[in-house]
Formats: sequence, C-alpha cells, structure tokens
Amino acid sequence: QVQLVESGGGLVQAGGSLRLSCAASGRTSSTYAMGWFRQAPGKEREFVASINWGGGTSYAASVKGRFTISRDNAKKAAYLQMNMLTAEDTAVYYCASNRAYLLPEQSSLVDYWGKGTLVTVSS
Repeated sequence: QVQLVESGGGLVQAGGSLRLSCAASGRTSSTYAMGWFRQAPGKEREFVASINWGGGTSYAASVKGRFTISRDNAKKAAYLQMNMLTAEDTAVYYCASNRAYLLPEQSSLVDYWGKGTLVTVSS
C-alpha cells in the first residue's frame, strides 16, 4: 500500500500564504500522478490541483492564479503553495495519488489518500 502524509496546515489570516507538503512512501513510484483535494464541513470533497510526473499541472477554477502545485520526483513529494487565501479556502486538504499518468478530478477514482491537514483562514 502507498502511504501519503501531509504537513504544513495551520491558521493563517486572509490574504496570507501557506505551503503544504505531501511525502509518499511504501509501494509507490516517482512516476505516479499526485495532487490535492479539499473538504470543508458539510461539503463534498473537491479537486484542487494535480501534477503529473512530467510536471504538467491542472487547477480548479477556484484556486487558479493563487495556488501553485509542484513535485520533486526524486523525493517522491508534492507541494501546494497557497497564496491570497480567503475564508472560503478553509478546509481539510488531502494529498492524493494515482498509479497513472494523470490524477482524476473525481474523488471516487483516486487510488491513494493521505489523512489530511487542516487549513483555517481567518477573516
């Protein structure tokens, strides 16, 4: 099984920034697609961003221009730089990975999940 461990969540003021990290271990590969979903209380888990092994990226419209996803294939790690945060960004953020070139945007199709890290944006 693949293990994904997130870090970097916390409390931040609106307009501020946070950087999330995801470390992969176990039976994983540096070629697996990686990305991030988030889930706010009472809402469905939603796609945030993804990156493939070659560096190609995809973003949800709600975060495009504010968030940047990156990865280090040698370290088997993914990162999410979040800027210009608003209260609507408050959620538990989950690292995700698929044993494929692309990470799906439908959460039910994701192969592996981290346990999540809480991001709280105060106004």
